[in-house]
Amino acid sequence: MSVRAEERAAKREALSGAGPTPEGHEVARNPGAGARFALFGEVLIVGLLITVVSLPLVTLPAALAAGIRHLRRFAAAEESHVRTFFRDLRRALPGGLVLGLIAVVATLVLLLDIDLARSGFLPGGPVIEAVGWAGLAATALVVVTSATLWTPETGWRAAIRATPRALAADPAGAAYLLATVVFAVVVTWVLLPLVIAALGCTALAAMAVPVRPRRRA
Repeated sequence: MSVRAEERAAKREALSGAGPTPEGHEVARNPGAGARFALFGEVLIVGLLITVVSLPLVTLPAALAAGIRHLRRFAAAEESHVRTFFRDLRRALPGGLVLGLIAVVATLVLLLDIDLARSGFLPGGPVIEAVGWAGLAATALVVVTSATLWTPETGWRAAIRATPRALAADPAGAAYLLATVVFAVVVTWVLLPLVIAALGCTALAAMAVPVRPRRRA
């Protein structure tokens, strides 16, 4: 094998995370994400898993947490079998069910407020409607960010406590996540089967946004 061919092979190993790589070749930060078609397929698989698990609605936070951790492992070229998803799901369910129940109740109350505000029966309807939409956005951000921060070691309480600080520290990231949630809701409303891709993309965004490259002041 020529020197040039060896360099190309070393570069491929560095990008894939397979290693070992010769000195001077840096291993990619997320080697598993380099195979874009495989990543797309994994996003769809995770979206399907989250969709099935989230059918009771209150299980959505736990399903998101497991899906985000699954994609994080895949991007890092670590073990990412379906069984690891369900292992995380079992650990996330106890506290995740509480967060899911609170989120579902809050969503229903806010949707009712928005409906009443639009009916004209309440004074200050436009203000109440704006508050309702803001509440829905906040609820979505709390659920997605908490699921991103959840780990089996620290649990849901630590994740929820860290959520306001994480959102305040990265307003642009919060905007990206909110845009992803809005996108997921819109495409699901347009065509219900797209919920699989929408939830997969939401998990991917939640995994990628906190570790994206940022400009330094």
